Amino acid sequence: MKLTEHDVLLVIDVQNDFLPGGALAVPEGDAVIAPINRLAARLPHVILTQDWHPSGHASFHASHADKSPYETTLLHYGEQVLWPEHCVQGTHGAALAEGLETDRAELVIRKGYHPGIDSYSAFLEADGRTRTGLAGYLAERGLTRLFLAGLATDFCVLWSALDAREAGLEVVVVEDAVRGIDLDGSLARAWDAMERAGVGRIDSAALA
Repeated sequence: MKLTEHDVLLVIDVQNDFLPGGALAVPEGDAVIAPINRLAARLPHVILTQDWHPSGHASFHASHADKSPYETTLLHYGEQVLWPEHCVQGTHGAALAEGLETDRAELVIRKGYHPGIDSYSAFLEADGRTRTGLAGYLAERGLTRLFLAGLATDFCVLWSALDAREAGLEVVVVEDAVRGIDLDGSLARAWDAMERAGVGRIDSAALA
């Protein structure tokens, strides 16, 4: 696949808390760093996202009495998975992973900082209305094809891919540069949803 000046690498949430040993570790999450670094050196544009929660965020199970991690609850915008506390603003866990090459990043989108709204997508928070501004940024700069990498395939990568397609962008997920959590079959469902939305899949070695 030939790259053009309209292409951007969107790196989703490669942060310490999502790596092995972190508060919400994605299995083999650290395996995405090497392919992402290779991609960042080759693609013309790079954008990063960073989960950035305040203490006591509504998506944390500890914020809800008698709830355990990975249970669900209803918030004002619908059903919400409750997570272990993770990526709290200013903590080591919220920091971008050591070893991740960030020098070429042109923009860092922080998400999930509203106390009562979770945010998986790089484009829209979980209420489906609160925008991050990424779609407008891409439009102004004429960036029309996204290559998605990062964590986790079945949550933040998935939601970002679907919202990007809704925004009219071409989207390709780099398979060797993502890893998933896979809660009760969520990974297979995510790949199916992305395929139905017209999201492409590619290995990083296929990018020229």
